Amino acid sequence: MYSFDAKQITADLTLWIRHWFEENGRGCKAVLGISGGKDSTVAAALCVAALGKERVVGVMMPNGIQADIDDSRRICAFLGIKTYEINIATSYEALLTEMKARGVELSEQTLINLAPRLRMSTVYAVSQSENGRVVNTCNLSEDWVGYSTRYGDSVGDFSPLSHLTVQEVKAIGKELGLPHELVEKTPSDGLVGKSDEDNLGFSYAELDRYIRTGEIDNLEHKKLIDTKHRQNLFKLQLMPSFDPQLNLIDN
Repeated sequence: MYSFDAKQITADLTLWIRHWFEENGRGCKAVLGISGGKDSTVAAALCVAALGKERVVGVMMPNGIQADIDDSRRICAFLGIKTYEINIATSYEALLTEMKARGVELSEQTLINLAPRLRMSTVYAVSQSENGRVVNTCNLSEDWVGYSTRYGDSVGDFSPLSHLTVQEVKAIGKELGLPHELVEKTPSDGLVGKSDEDNLGFSYAELDRYIRTGEIDNLEHKKLIDTKHRQNLFKLQLMPSFDPQLNLIDN
């Protein structure tokens, strides 16, 4: 019977972050993008618990107008961390304009994924300027079905949440005493007003149960989850590299 001890895992995670910095950046800061959602909220709070608020930097990166930017500001103020608010709209539009001028036919996925990639470039630029290490804020549920942008929100220097499901991340947020409405905030794509679950075609609760127990009631949803997991496994693996020592046979 699967069970999750939020109190113990929160304590273990805090210790793990502290040890990671001792080995990979003693005295460095934890730098992360703050979206106002549960993952960046919980990740930031864990880093504060592990390192102290003086060593955590939050970067807010609206692309023009962000309707829920006040949620990002609120959690940064709640945690008492240093923040930067850097609007990526000018860079985003300039790059699209330049690509169009050079004859690039922009796909819908290009328009969707460019912003997360610019945000990660921005986080790394701030991190290098602040003597930092970048926090990856992805969780297991999203990674399982590929709901992240490669070389966008999928990267970082260390990842506290990538082995935890959405429900488990929420439980840690509650254990840390974070604002309920931010921990339970419905995640959305920030593009057309649809929730993550609308886009995925199933709920996170259903996905999390399937991941942890193998049980699922809706067989169509099982098929969809399995397909997304199989198609997106490459995002979780190291980039393939050629080994000259391999003996390859051309079929």
